[in-house]
Amino acid sequence: MYSLIFLILTSLFLALALTPLCKRLAWRLRIVDLPDAQRKLHGGPVPRLGGLAILASILGAYGLLLLARFSSGAIIWQDLPLVLRILPSMLVVFAVGLADDIHSLRPWVKFGIEAAAAALAWFGGIHVSGIEGHTLPVALGFLVTIVWIVSCTNAINLIDGLDGLAAGVSLFAAITMLMAALIEHNYPMALVTVPLVGALLGFLRYNFHPATIFLGDSGSLSLGFILACCAAVWSEKAMTTLGLSAPLIALAVPLLDTVLAVIRRFINNERIFGADRAHIHHKLLSQGLPAPYVALVIYAACAFATISSLLLASKQNRYHSAVVISVCLAGWFGLHRLGYKEFGVVRRAVLNGTFRNVLSAQLAVDTFESAMQREMTLEGCAEILCEIYPRFGFSGLALELDGVLQTRGAGSSWQAHIEFPGHGHITFLRAANAQRQNIATAQFIDCVSRLIDQKLEQVASTTPRTGTSDF
Repeated sequence: MYSLIFLILTSLFLALALTPLCKRLAWRLRIVDLPDAQRKLHGGPVPRLGGLAILASILGAYGLLLLARFSSGAIIWQDLPLVLRILPSMLVVFAVGLADDIHSLRPWVKFGIEAAAAALAWFGGIHVSGIEGHTLPVALGFLVTIVWIVSCTNAINLIDGLDGLAAGVSLFAAITMLMAALIEHNYPMALVTVPLVGALLGFLRYNFHPATIFLGDSGSLSLGFILACCAAVWSEKAMTTLGLSAPLIALAVPLLDTVLAVIRRFINNERIFGADRAHIHHKLLSQGLPAPYVALVIYAACAFATISSLLLASKQNRYHSAVVISVCLAGWFGLHRLGYKEFGVVRRAVLNGTFRNVLSAQLAVDTFESAMQREMTLEGCAEILCEIYPRFGFSGLALELDGVLQTRGAGSSWQAHIEFPGHGHITFLRAANAQRQNIATAQFIDCVSRLIDQKLEQVASTTPRTGTSDF
């Protein structure tokens, strides 16, 4: 216990002392974050080398503990080979973050290096070997470990958009894992997380609003990587069959923000790895909350996640299902309050049948295109059009192409007219009282225009002008 107190106090004071030095170094090296009046709204350039201060504080605390020769030093020496095997991967993540702070890297480059670092961690002994009490095959466990570490690493990075936010969220997650380690008498894990808690407490002195130094990618990526590794160790050694569930809830806020960002950008047809102003903290800011209060609200959510995670990890707790349900309800309520319109649209699309209609319409377009490509005569193409046009909300068809005539149905509301110069035209008709709508109508019209053009070009290039209508 004395060693834990020593570690947390040492890392705290080291962070308080080293952070100003890292600020000066960042100014000297011009590693600063510049405002852009869009997503970066701080008043002026801010140093972004906070990750170095946190890393140096943690390593310095370990070094001083070994020099102090406390009894737990023997535990550290005993586990040192494992630590040394993991340390290179952590330094790789820190290095790629630092490189991104200095010269912006492409997202896929960062993801590739992070995945390689996660693989190094796996070979070093960090495994997610089971889910919900079920042991995973080695290959699947390796894949799940990589996805888990990379996801957590980037989750902390994505939520780092407000003074003190990423550091505060990481602090709550680290406290959760420290308390779980103490409850489960997992002292090696406690010795890993306790200096992180102290370093983050000291760093927040300078990082909370108004921040005088930022974590930078070197800090946020490193924090996410360390927390992911600690969570994997926790899931493997926890006295519960719930496995990764408790660590998942401990990191629920940043992971939820990441999942929302991916789904939101996919729905809006935006770049998955792009940037936007629709993260959780942006939504709270848009509702009129000042930046410090936004951070405090998210801290409160993290505190709730901490309590829920510890209750879920407790062997004596018989209400695991109630805890999970409470977390899900809290998440649903939070999403509702944040006002993500995309998810309301998706929910309505699923419930009112729009999603089913989209799939059905797309299937109809694909079926139509395949049938048209197989057909070799103009008369056959016309017959296919006569069979399929009602499926796309039309009530009539008037076709005249190279002597082939087809007239079906009628309509007086509006028309879709496709002209084929020198060959004729196709006109689709819609009735004034037609109720049926089809969201693939425009795609169908484009498909008809394209396919008929292709067929007519084939005729012009392969068939003499004999007046026949065969392709």
